[in-house]
Amino acid sequence: MEIKPIKTDKDYQQALERLEVIFDAALGSKEGDELEVLGILIDRYENEHFPIGMPDPIEAIKFRMEQMGYNQSDLAKIVGLKSRASEILNRKRKLTLEMIRQLHESLNIPTDVLIQSY
Repeated sequence: MEIKPIKTDKDYQQALERLEVIFDAALGSKEGDELEVLGILIDRYENEHFPIGMPDPIEAIKFRMEQMGYNQSDLAKIVGLKSRASEILNRKRKLTLEMIRQLHESLNIPTDVLIQSY
């Protein structure tokens, strides 16, 4: 396949089809180099045409808690009180700047996610 910018849906589909053909190409080979460049072009096109928004802050907290095996008591240790943790999870209390800092540090959730309105 001739490497060129992906500008249309047709270009995108052709790039995906070619990617399937050369997917297992060896690194450093001609096809391996083509695979690397094609992957970059496809990623750029997808980021521009199919952007993925950031998750809801509360859903991000719940998801991360689940990943880490945390419960509401564990969250309470981070934000101060069990009642405060409950209010946050039930969307009855907004996150403060200090809570955002603590959640970012303890749960490793990006601050960009936590500062969003909800």
